[in-house]
Amino acid sequence: MSYPTSFDREALLKCSRGELFGPGNAQLPAPPMLMMDRITEISGDGGEHGKGHVVAEFDITPDLWFFDCHFPGNPIMPGCLGLDGLWQLTGFNLGWRGWQGRGYALGVGEVKLTGMVRPDRKMLTYRVNFTKALQTRRLTMGVADGIVEADGDVIYIVKDMKVALSES
Repeated sequence: MSYPTSFDREALLKCSRGELFGPGNAQLPAPPMLMMDRITEISGDGGEHGKGHVVAEFDITPDLWFFDCHFPGNPIMPGCLGLDGLWQLTGFNLGWRGWQGRGYALGVGEVKLTGMVRPDRKMLTYRVNFTKALQTRRLTMGVADGIVEADGDVIYIVKDMKVALSES
């Protein structure tokens, strides 16, 4: 099966319900944990290393759920949510390739937070570039580097994210 190279919010919600790649396969979380509004580019052979990439966007509004609680009077998007968005997109790419199994994060080599997402920001852009994507009889895994930008400013840099698909 061949999937489109961009996805709107409705298609991402379909994925969160398990309807895009089929039951038991890669699935995005539902809102409010869905950390993107659209995927603008996806490939299995593009990106910086020619091994696949994803570009996605998340609209920032002052009423997002995490601003009220993190932190009262000093609202900042938790850095872990930006990292989770990168993991979500890494797993989405594996499902997009037609690979089977449920996605789960295995880890990350390095995370640098160089800025903050405050309620006055307008949009996050996620950039995921695969360094490895492999499928063997026993293992389906993607390894990727990621960048999160807020209104064009790089605020998170991530190296060696690992996401696997498992049929169990």
